Amino acid sequence: MSRDDLIQLDGTVVEVLTDGNFKVETDTGQALLARLAGKLRKFRIRVILGDRVTVGVSPYDPSHGLILHRHREDNRGPAGPPPRRGNRR
Repeated sequence: MSRDDLIQLDGTVVEVLTDGNFKVETDTGQALLARLAGKLRKFRIRVILGDRVTVGVSPYDPSHGLILHRHREDNRGPAGPPPRRGNRR
């Protein structure tokens, strides 16, 4: 089965387990066990508790999934240039 055959659902990480496993609750209320996809491992993208993610679910086993994407939130703090460092005057 290729990645294109997966059903994509959005959800929230509710529990962090060992070895890159996560419990994800989808927007429909379904809880499933999900693993990190290879690209997320390769580029060391961190997924933490409470993150919004897109999960690819197999139509043959809807209780397991693959985290394909971590959604970015726009909580970047106050606007303006970053603080200067060093002994500049």
